[in-house]
Amino acid sequence: MNEIKAIEAAQMKSEPDQFKVGDTVKVHFKIIEGKNERVQIYEGLVIAMKNSRIGKTFTVRKNSYGVGVERVFPFHSPRIAKVEVVRPGKVRRAKLYYIREKIGKGAKIKELIVKKSAKAGHNQTAHSQAPVVEQKTEAAQS
Repeated sequence: MNEIKAIEAAQMKSEPDQFKVGDTVKVHFKIIEGKNERVQIYEGLVIAMKNSRIGKTFTVRKNSYGVGVERVFPFHSPRIAKVEVVRPGKVRRAKLYYIREKIGKGAKIKELIVKKSAKAGHNQTAHSQAPVVEQKTEAAQS
């Protein structure tokens, strides 16, 4: 049993990509065609994540020419180059299977708006320095 866990630990990604259900993502997937290897981008909505250590998977759904297409990706696959979050989503469910029946605007997920408190703290330091420069220029003119 310990040997199995050791093998699984060796195959798991050390730094997993940070995304969740409801996010619109671009999955950069390596495809091998004969001797050539290329990266194909699959962009869509993450509608489900299934967890079981090394067998962890996530399902991405997109509309291709009016037809809904779903693809299941293994989370720890070495063929996944990276997963890029395009638009974070705000959802209240773990599985978004109800999106399959929705079309048009009904299939949209609200965008998660990140609090600006962290950004505001960073911008305040930049803004607090700017007025000092303006005061010096006013003093220099008079």
